[in-house]
Amino acid sequence: MKMIELDHVNKIFGNGVGRVQAIKDISFAAKSGELSLVLGPSGSGKSTFLTIAGGLQKPTSGTVKIGGIDVGSLSAKERDRLRLNKVGFVLQNYDLLPYLTVKEQFQLIQRVSSQTISQQELKKLLKELGIDQLVNKYPPQLSGGQMQRVAIARALYQKPAVILADEPTAALDSQRVQVVGKLLTNLAHQRGETVIVVTHDERLRSFADHVYQIIDGQMTMES
Repeated sequence: MKMIELDHVNKIFGNGVGRVQAIKDISFAAKSGELSLVLGPSGSGKSTFLTIAGGLQKPTSGTVKIGGIDVGSLSAKERDRLRLNKVGFVLQNYDLLPYLTVKEQFQLIQRVSSQTISQQELKKLLKELGIDQLVNKYPPQLSGGQMQRVAIARALYQKPAVILADEPTAALDSQRVQVVGKLLTNLAHQRGETVIVVTHDERLRSFADHVYQIIDGQMTMES
């Protein structure tokens, strides 16, 4: 099943001399059970593509569907509900609340989300990511790599049908890249989730079912 569909999507910021077209006529689809890797340099439009695919921002033109639902036809509240129940985001800024411990980050999700993995599965996930000893720490007490792994675990805690990850391995060494790559692959292949990763990290290439390139807002399929 196609969980994410973009049809002739464009995104323009500004106007006049300040006009920038970040996304240029992208049509893209990602199915359940597959990991799609979108490679591109900084400023290529990767993050804009990902936030549009997840319904965080609207395209200037074109349509976006999540689970067959046209995101553009929904109200703001309906879009929020769709993202909460269907999509797990791993963003570059980690998006962790600085005044909550790692443990409390997950407790907050449990209060607002209708579905989460079990506490046993969470403990296994935290150990696999090497952050099980950090549950009582606050984000400012963590390194960039540790916060990145907490952000990954928090996204997976919601049992999303779609995982959208923006540079999830940028602050990780090669050993941790292997752990995260295998984890994302297993989520796609074993749990049937749709995983889309945008990155410049070539180390993730071997984990992908499909590889795309995005340059200056234009996307091409590599394999």
